[in-house]
Amino acid sequence: MAWIQRQIQIGKGFLSVTITQSDYQRSVADYWNTEKNPVNLRLGEVDGIYHHHYGIGDVDESVLEGPAETREERMTRELHRLESAQSDFLLSHLGDIKPHHRLLDAGSGRGGSSLVANLRYGCHVDGISISESQVEFANEQAKIRGVDDRVRFHLRNMLDTGFETGAYQAIWNNESTMYVELALLFKEHSRLLARGGRYVTITGCYNDAYGLPSKAISQINAHYICDIHPRSQYFREMANNRLVPVSVVDLTAATIPYWELRAKSHLVTGIEEAFLNAYKNGSFQYLLIAADRV
Repeated sequence: MAWIQRQIQIGKGFLSVTITQSDYQRSVADYWNTEKNPVNLRLGEVDGIYHHHYGIGDVDESVLEGPAETREERMTRELHRLESAQSDFLLSHLGDIKPHHRLLDAGSGRGGSSLVANLRYGCHVDGISISESQVEFANEQAKIRGVDDRVRFHLRNMLDTGFETGAYQAIWNNESTMYVELALLFKEHSRLLARGGRYVTITGCYNDAYGLPSKAISQINAHYICDIHPRSQYFREMANNRLVPVSVVDLTAATIPYWELRAKSHLVTGIEEAFLNAYKNGSFQYLLIAADRV
């Protein structure tokens, strides 16, 4: 059955929350429940911060030099440095965050960005995913780091979280918006954010000015069983849900070095050429969008 619900204890009562709402969402959950891609796991082993996103910044070309027997380790560390830089860049746009604030990581993967946010701001962070294995893994990482009283991961759907209205000062999606309908996502985020709160996303989107999605974008969609949205749709649905952009940064040029290095590494997955072609032909853009809840 595609529509799966769980009873979650809230105080002395129970709340029914939806985990998956369709066969498609169930397929996404199944994909991430079984995913053990080395490009995610090996990079996280560098320092115990497991991200599920790409990187930005200039590559230290020296990693390609030196002894052949340590080349893989050098490239792994450099790719992790670039993905960590991406996470730091996103978190730097969350606004004026205080230790008493609550943050929400929508589509939290194995928990890397949530742990970094807690380390940076000292506040409470909730992460949500429809993947049971990701939630279990992330909660174990929080426990290992001794922050499980401040960083918690939940098996919930970002379109129907069950969390209280206005509870969060900031919410982010890091490369997870392409798995949901933006109208429904931003409606829920708008409900959850306090007035004046901040929403931030880093996402790949197809360039409306190019025309319809390119062949490379179709390849990316098929690879990750996702549906990349047009750039215009982000701004249209934000406007429809009281989210007013305060910063838009085109990170396309900044992410290309990451993909060029990854294409030379031992961690290739076969999708690197599609990303590089789409970025370089102008059909695909990598954006940060920060918006305030008004």
